[in-house]
Amino acid sequence: MKILVTGAAGFIGSDLSLRLLERGDTVIGIDNHNDYYDPAIKEARLARHASHPNYTHLRIDLADRKAMESCFATHQPQRVVNLAAQAGVRYSIDNPLAYIDSNIVGFAHILEGCRHHGVEHLVYASSSSVYGANTEMPFSVHHNVDHPLSLYAASKKANELMAHTYSHLYQLPTTGLRFFTVYGPWGRPDMALFKFTKAILAGEKIPVFNYGKHRRDFTFIDDIVEGVIRVLDRPAPGNPNWRGDQPDPGTSTAPWRVYNIGNNQPVELMDYIAALEKALGKTAEKEMLPLQPGDVPDTYANVDDLVEQFHYKPATTVEDGVNRFVAWYQNYFKV
Repeated sequence: MKILVTGAAGFIGSDLSLRLLERGDTVIGIDNHNDYYDPAIKEARLARHASHPNYTHLRIDLADRKAMESCFATHQPQRVVNLAAQAGVRYSIDNPLAYIDSNIVGFAHILEGCRHHGVEHLVYASSSSVYGANTEMPFSVHHNVDHPLSLYAASKKANELMAHTYSHLYQLPTTGLRFFTVYGPWGRPDMALFKFTKAILAGEKIPVFNYGKHRRDFTFIDDIVEGVIRVLDRPAPGNPNWRGDQPDPGTSTAPWRVYNIGNNQPVELMDYIAALEKALGKTAEKEMLPLQPGDVPDTYANVDDLVEQFHYKPATTVEDGVNRFVAWYQNYFKV
């Protein structure tokens, strides 16, 4: 297939592009290479697949309407995976408009491109952060998600609503994937694992928010990419049993679905740090801090729908995943 992947120099997008190319797909990658974090790692990720004969890379911004229209008209992708977004819960507190431009305006351009060029299936990144103030565990796609706690979360919830409208009006199959704390080799420098590793090796303190009482459903990159591909290969169907008087938030009469992709095994932040300390052979100095604004204390994914419909469940243990990250980090930075 010919597949458009946005955020193709990003953490998940680069790994996904590699996997699609390996199985014989043609990939058109989009990335704006912004400096939210060090662009050098984006260039290094991209170098892994930029020279592949079936790969084309476009350095454009999703918010650039004319560039996006040209991309769809020129390349005519059959399917689209939208992973490009302004990420980060804490950054959204200080820089909200960056999320409007990328996550709302940019996503509208993706939807319009899909609508006007007969795209067979749009898969897009949502986030576990949409669960917001919901405290019913584990988080299920059949739960209400109307109380986001950050603009980042609100923008992801908005993406799900926008996609539903296009699925309903234009019969565009769309699937949203709520990712739960993705980590692994080539990860983002703004994420905890990367920051903690750098600080521990430098003998610096690591900030431990919520006094270490966070629980996160850490999900390894390989598990995420496998889930994305399985979902991409099966365009979202409508649910013929959906009822407006008893609405199911996870499905619709339209060809629209959302799924959780998480490890289904929440890990205490202190245990995550312990796994990192073991992998590095070094003890961390910890600065215990209160819960940050916009953060949720726990994430825990109910992945029953993914297991039932795609016969797939993330399975990489935190110990294995952290070891693989540390091995990559030490090789990449020569430490």
